[in-house]
Amino acid sequence: MKQLFEIDLKDYNKKDNVFRRPSARAIIIKDNKLALVYSIKEKYYKFPGGGIHDYEDKREALIREVSEETGLIVIPESIREFGSVLRRQKSDKSPHTIFEQENFYYRCDVKDECANQELDDYEREAGFILKTVDIDEAIAANEIYTSDVYFNEVMIKRELRVLKIVKDHCYFSG
Repeated sequence: MKQLFEIDLKDYNKKDNVFRRPSARAIIIKDNKLALVYSIKEKYYKFPGGGIHDYEDKREALIREVSEETGLIVIPESIREFGSVLRRQKSDKSPHTIFEQENFYYRCDVKDECANQELDDYEREAGFILKTVDIDEAIAANEIYTSDVYFNEVMIKRELRVLKIVKDHCYFSG
């Protein structure tokens, strides 16, 4: 998969341990709008998706994560590679640890019917809901997003850059 860009804050010691947490994320375009996860508490948008378990391949993780976060059901044969983003920074959870996350983005389609969300505690606390929005609305919200948690800010700046790349690929008609 082609790398879209890399975020390396270089705020860590190169001798630190590396904790890798790859993820799969969905770009779902329906009726000229994007299906995104919106955090009611934090007021940001993110692509549905999340961590890839050791026993999963990327596409299995994508299907599972989209279903858990949004209730949307991915059509497996519609999954197409879009690009990846490598993020590397000091861990916010463990001292002397580098957090490294390769985010694999895929275009995909979803079925018309939905299942129920299955949010974890963090996602429930953030107030994750599915929103289908104009891409410019998502970009505008993420451009003004700030947080006391710098780790979250880096994540949303990554999502903002990917949103702009998706928009530049002319997937939307004006």
